[in-house]
Amino acid sequence: MEHELRIMPEPAPLPMQAQDFNTGFRDAQAPQEVATQGVALWRVLAFSPAMAATLGLLWLMGDWFSDAGISLIEGILLALIAFNFFWIAFAVSTVLLGMISLSRQGPRLRADKVQRLRVALLMPVYNEVPWYVLGNARTMLEELKSRGGQHEYAMFILSDTRDDAIAAQEQASVEALRTTLAPDLALYYRRREQNTDRKVGNIADWVSTWGGAWDAMLVLDADSLMTGRAIARLTDALARDPAAGLIQSFPQLIGAQSVFARMQQFANGVYGAAFAEGMARWCGQEGNYWGHNAIIRTAAFANCAGLPKLRSLSGREKLIMSHDFVEAGLLRRAGWSVRFLPRIRGSYEETPPTLIDHVLRDRRWCQGNLQHLNLLTARGFRSISRFHMFHGAIGYLMSPIWFALLVMWALIGHGEDGSVLQYFSPENPLFPQWPDISEGRHVVIIVVMYAMLLLPKLLGIAALPLSGARYSDFGGAGRFLLSFLSEVILSILYAPILMVQQMIAVFRTMLGIQKGWSPQARDGGTYGLTTLITCHALETVSGLALSAGIALGLVSVWLAPIAFSLALAVPLSALSGVSAGAARRLIGMREEYREPAITRAARSYRTELKSLLERGTGVRPAE
Repeated sequence: MEHELRIMPEPAPLPMQAQDFNTGFRDAQAPQEVATQGVALWRVLAFSPAMAATLGLLWLMGDWFSDAGISLIEGILLALIAFNFFWIAFAVSTVLLGMISLSRQGPRLRADKVQRLRVALLMPVYNEVPWYVLGNARTMLEELKSRGGQHEYAMFILSDTRDDAIAAQEQASVEALRTTLAPDLALYYRRREQNTDRKVGNIADWVSTWGGAWDAMLVLDADSLMTGRAIARLTDALARDPAAGLIQSFPQLIGAQSVFARMQQFANGVYGAAFAEGMARWCGQEGNYWGHNAIIRTAAFANCAGLPKLRSLSGREKLIMSHDFVEAGLLRRAGWSVRFLPRIRGSYEETPPTLIDHVLRDRRWCQGNLQHLNLLTARGFRSISRFHMFHGAIGYLMSPIWFALLVMWALIGHGEDGSVLQYFSPENPLFPQWPDISEGRHVVIIVVMYAMLLLPKLLGIAALPLSGARYSDFGGAGRFLLSFLSEVILSILYAPILMVQQMIAVFRTMLGIQKGWSPQARDGGTYGLTTLITCHALETVSGLALSAGIALGLVSVWLAPIAFSLALAVPLSALSGVSAGAARRLIGMREEYREPAITRAARSYRTELKSLLERGTGVRPAE
C-alpha cells in the first residue's frame, strides 16, 4: 500500500514475559486470597448427583452380562457408557443448580463510587468485512458516550489483515469513521506487518507496547457487540474487586438468519441462562475465559498470562491455539480470581450460518482444545482450571467414544441369529454374552439416556421466567412451543452428523492433517453439491450401512433415528443454510419480536459507513 494508516497513542510499554509451565508462579501484585463463601457446597451439589446417577446406571446394567463376571470387552463397553453418561448427568445437575441460583435474589451492588478505570476496547481483526466491524465499533463507542460515567474508554482496531485489498478498505473505513465520530470518542488503528502468533501475538503486541497506560482491556471479537450498560457493569465489577484478574460475561447469540444459526440462537437464548448460572456458581473464583467479551486487568495479564510455545514430540515448537482457557488458568495460578457474571445482559456475538461453517470452526477449536491435554500436569494450575481444560478436550473426545458405542451396538444385533459377530456363540469364549436389546428393562435404560439428553432443555424452559424473560417475548406461547419443537427435532437430526464430524476433527488433529488456524468465515457460504458430498461422505455411508442392517434385521431398530440422520447428511447440510421465510416460520427469535436497540443502531451505522465508502472510493465494499 502507498499509505499505511497508523493512528495510535504514545507508546506505554508494559513488559510481558512468557510463563513457565514447569514451575509454579504467584504474582506479587495479586491481593491476598479470600475463600468464596459457599462455593465448596455448590461444587458438591454439581458433581455428586452426576456421580451418583452414573453409578446407578452401572448398577442397573450389571445384570446385562453373564454370571461368570465382566470380561474385558464388557468392561470397556461399561466404561464408555459410564463416561458418556457422567457428562450428560453433569449438564443436568449444572442446570438444576442454575435454577436454584436464579430463584434467589442476586447480590445488591454497592452504591458507593468505584475507582475510575481507563479501559481499552481491543478488537483484533483478520481479513474481516471492514464496514461491518467498524459499524459495531462505532455502536459501542456511541453507547458508552450516551451512557456517561466516570470510566474512560477507547477503541483499538488491531489489524492482522494479510489481504492488501481488504486492508485498503479497512483503512478507508477507519478514516471515514473518524470523520463522523464526536471528538471525544477515541478510535485507534494499527496494522501489523507480520501476524506473528496470530491473535495471541496481536494482543501481546498491544500489551507490551501500549498496555502500560490502561488499567484494563476489554477483549472483543470481530463480531462482538456489547451495550454500554454491559461494558460499564463489567468495568464496575472489576473496579469493585481488586482481586479480579478477569471477568467474563455471557455472550448471547444474535443475527441468526439461516435454519442452523436460528437453531443455535434459540438454544443459547432459552436454555443457556440456567446452565450459565449454574456454571458460575460451581466455578466461583476459578471461572473460565472464552477469548472475547471479557474484561481483563492489564497489569495482571502482562505479569501472569504470557504464553510460551509448546514443544511437540518431534521437538518443534507450536503455538497454543485455544489460548483463552490457558490464560485463565495462568491468571488463577498467579493468585488472581477469574469470575463469570452471566447476569450481565447485553453481551452479544454471532454464530456460523451453516453446518459446514460450524464444522470448519469446530475443527480449529478441536485442534486447540486437544492441546490442553498436554497442560494438565503443568505446575501450579488449580484443580478447577485443569477441569476446564479437560472438559474442553473431552467435549471433542466424546464423539469418537459415542461412535465406538454406535458401532458396537450395531454389531451386537438384537438376537442370537441376527448378531453380525455371533457374540452369543458359546464356542467363542472371547466374546461376552450380549443381551437382547429388545427386552423391556434394557429399553427403559435407553429411554432414560435419551431423556437425560432432553432434560436440560426442559429445565432451561422452566427456568426462563426466573431469568427475567417471558414466553410472550418469543411471539406467544404457541409460537414458542413451535420454535421449541422445531429446535428439538433439528438438534436430534444434526446431532449424529456433528458427532461424526467431531470424530473426524479429532483424527485430523491426531494425524496432523489439521494445519494452522485459518480465520472464521463470518458470513458463511453457499456450498455446491460436490462440497456437500465430500464433506459428509462418511456420515452418508455410515447411515446407509446402518439402514441396511436395520432392514435386514441385523441392527437394533433403536438406531433408526441415527441411521436416518446420517443417511440424509447431505440434504440436511444443505437445509442448514436456508434463510428464506421457512427458517423464520420454523424458529422464532426473541430478538425479532423485541429487537435490542443496539442491534438497530449497529445496522444503521454499518449501512452508513458502507455508503460513505462507496461514495468516497467508488469501489463496492467487501461483503
